[in-house]
Amino acid sequence: MVDAAAATTGRQGTLAELYERHAPAAGRLAYLLTGDRRAAEDLVQEAFVRVAGRFRHLRVPDAFEAYLRRTIVHLHTSQLRRLRLERREMERERAVARVPSMTIPDVEERDALWTALRSLPARQRTVVVLRFYEDLSERQTADALKTSPAAVKSLLARAMQTLRARIGSETDDRP
Repeated sequence: MVDAAAATTGRQGTLAELYERHAPAAGRLAYLLTGDRRAAEDLVQEAFVRVAGRFRHLRVPDAFEAYLRRTIVHLHTSQLRRLRLERREMERERAVARVPSMTIPDVEERDALWTALRSLPARQRTVVVLRFYEDLSERQTADALKTSPAAVKSLLARAMQTLRARIGSETDDRP
């Protein structure tokens, strides 16, 4: 037990000495990489923790400085990757936020559309509702009306032409 305690104390003394010897240079390297004093301190601390955890397993204990330097660079590179991913995600979220998910309905336009829709003949109105409100395909609309897809296309074309003419003339009259 005495030998294990002595070995631990000796190792801690060695780590403390290594920290005192290498921390200033590691801090300068980290500062040059990050450009921020606090980020550099955090980077050095993290690098020392990682290298110290493997201190017993280092093949060449004299190469501590090289291991530490490489660890600082790897940690910094990982942070940059993570920041880049976070920025991309933030840009995606901003792009989604810019697209209005729901606009405030224009009551006048809605009423004009509703009035124009109600003025259509029943079959044309039914085709418009099934195709655009119910989002049915031409085939599904034809099946629902027990008619051909060609008849649905014809009815829809005439209905849309009528709606465009009526809504267009109503909106042109507005101030």
